[in-house]
This record gives sequence, structure tokens and C-alpha cells, in this order.
Amino acid sequence: MTPASRNSHRRVPRDAYPYTCLSDPAGTVGTMSAAIAITGAHVVPVVGDPFDGTVLMHGGRIAAMGADVSVPADATIIDAGGRWVLPGFIDAHTHLGVHEEAEGWAGSDTNELTDPVTAGVRALDAINPAELGFDDALAGGITSVNVNPGSGNPIGGLTVAIHTHGRTVDDMVLRSPSGLKSALGENPKRVYGEKKQTPSTRLGTASVIRQAFADARAYLDKHEFAEPGKPPPGRDLRLEALGLVLTGAIPWRQHCHRADDIATAVRIADEFGYRLVIDHGTEAHLVAELLASKGIPVLIGPLFTSRSKVELRNRSLANPGRLAAAGIEISIITDHPVVPIGFLVHQATLAVKEGLDRDVALRAITVNPARVLGIDGRVGSLAVGKDADLVLWSGDPLDVMQRALRVFIAGREVYTYDANTRTGRVADR
Repeated sequence: MTPASRNSHRRVPRDAYPYTCLSDPAGTVGTMSAAIAITGAHVVPVVGDPFDGTVLMHGGRIAAMGADVSVPADATIIDAGGRWVLPGFIDAHTHLGVHEEAEGWAGSDTNELTDPVTAGVRALDAINPAELGFDDALAGGITSVNVNPGSGNPIGGLTVAIHTHGRTVDDMVLRSPSGLKSALGENPKRVYGEKKQTPSTRLGTASVIRQAFADARAYLDKHEFAEPGKPPPGRDLRLEALGLVLTGAIPWRQHCHRADDIATAVRIADEFGYRLVIDHGTEAHLVAELLASKGIPVLIGPLFTSRSKVELRNRSLANPGRLAAAGIEISIITDHPVVPIGFLVHQATLAVKEGLDRDVALRAITVNPARVLGIDGRVGSLAVGKDADLVLWSGDPLDVMQRALRVFIAGREVYTYDANTRTGRVADR
């Protein structure tokens, strides 16, 4: 029996970290009751061919789209005048809201550096929706992000996929949890080496992760084979979170840069049979054949940084194109605030300059990250029935001179650019 099949029948305890997924997008941001039609637009659905025509939004969703759409008499009409409409962009790896800008230590809640294994902590519990970066995200045409705990621990905690506008984070949730964050390489080695405790080496980090999964397997067995009529074993929030990975409910989000660390990530995933996603993947192109053969996606970035540590010596804007050419599904990420989130699309633009196909570049900031996060049924492309998360651009967003003019989440306009004052206005949360 393979590790994957051995784990697939497992069940975590009934009340362990149930998914939070808003089924009604209209409830997310208070959608207008009347329909909104963007007419005369150059529409790029991402999945499907571009066309010139209309996108009709109603009830928080896309109600119709095409070259010949019947617009209701009471609809609000926005004449695009030939400008571009695309789905809202998605950044699948950020620390938005948990690492607040201009706040110093008071706004830094990214890493719980008190234990190498903090699988039970949730980024959801530390996100401040009023953080400045959310406004920057909207200005950059970004309507959804994944917020991760940090990479100081071998196992950092549960991630969450959210919209970029809302009064409370609970109003913004698309999927929670959306993954479990782990780190290999320099970060945990440095953090715990300085504390003179395990893990202080790469082999120690791998051992900590393996032991955590072994404990989680035993925990699942205890619950699955508990004797009838007897109280179930006591709950362990760390092992419950790891159980979600072992049962395939959520992916394992593996921070790693160097090729040898990426190979270790694949090795451990093969041993325990879980879904692996490579985060950062600075040297993923050096083991592209391995990743492609296993269908492992890579969230590559940040791409605008200096080579600030040894792991980044092979960072290059040409790497996304190399990975895509090898048949690997890529998403481009900012790791905000490492790269300010508003620069997401500009990273894609410069990757195109260095060889990435432009259509792949757009998929790398829309439907590909949506698929990794398990929210592609709602966002990431324009289609009838999907959430009305879309952006009216002044032109091609891969042209650095173009900008997001109007941003809609669930059919409500949440950002508007004023050309006269050269400022953006964010709707009340």
C-alpha cells in the first residue's frame, strides 16, 4: 500500500478545523442589489479567448458575459471605452495583515518562534484588515491573497485564503485553512541554532518534520480505531492540523529555495503521501524534471529582492519562464512585505521580458494560484456563475504604464482611481 492510499481513508476528529468558506459572495462585502454592466470592454477571461463586449454582474456573481449581452433596464452601466477587464489578481503567498507595515514589533505576528512545531496556530487569528497593505493590494488589482505564517519554524501553522477588502477577516475568508506552512533551509536552522536547540541543521529540520507526521499518523489511528463506548482520545490541535495534510484535505506549503532542500521536500512528501506545493523555489529550475514528473506546482518569488542570503544566489527573473517551459504549473508571488504587494503584476511583466509566455504570466497571477488554494471554482478567471471579482484596467496590465481604475469584489466597487487627484479611493469596509 502506498503512503497516499494508506492515508486517504483517514479522518481527523469531527470538529477539527472545519473549513470556513463563504458560500454567498454577496455576503462578503455588501453587494449592490442592482445589476452592474461593464460595456464596451476588452475582456480577458484568462480561461477562454478574449473578446470585446460586456460583463454583467448581479447578486455578487457574474451573471452574463459576451459580445452580445442583454443589459437589464435598471442596471448601472459603466462604459469601459475599450479598456481592459480581467479577473482580480491573486497572490498565493503573502504575510498581508500579519506583518503590518510601519508598525514595527507591535504589528509583527508572522512567526510564533517559541517551538519548532506550531502546526496548530492559524494566520487567520492575527490578520488586521485595516493594515495599509490591503489598500495597496486593491490599487494593484489584487482581490484575493493567501496569508501565511512565517518560515522561522520547521512547521509554522495554517494558512488562509481571503479577499482583500472587508471589515473583519471573517467577512473576507474564501477558504480556511488553505494549507499548512513548513520551512526547510536557512531560516529554521538559523532561528533554532541560535537558541542552541533542535533543529540547528538541515538534517535536524527534516527529522522534526518527520517526527511530527509520525505522531500525527498515530493520532489519527487512535481516533479511527477508538474502542466503541469509550471516550475518544484527547484532542491535540497540532496533530489535527497535520492530520488535514495527511488525509489530503489541504496541501503542505513547503518554503524552500535551494535545489537540495526542494529534493528533501519531495522525499518527505513521498514518504508520507501528502500534496506538496513548493513555495519560493529559487532553484526549482535545477530540479525541474523531478517536479514536473510528480506534478508539483511552484509558487515562485519574490523576484524583486536582492540576493540577501546564500539560498538566493540563483534568483533570476528568467526562472519562471524556465519552470513553465519544463511543464511546471507556476504562480508568481510577492511574499509581501518582502516585495510590496502592489508590484505583483510588475513581477509578471518582467518575467515576460525574460522569456515567460505572456498568457502563462497572466495565469500565474490568476487561475493558477486559485487552483493551488482550492478556490478556482469561485475566482481566478471570468465565467458566468463565478464571484464578480474583476478589475477594469486602463489597458494591458502587463504594460507597466497601465493601472487599475476600478476594482470589484463580489460585484461591489471597492476601489476607484481618480485621475484628477492621482489618488485611489477605497470603499468603506
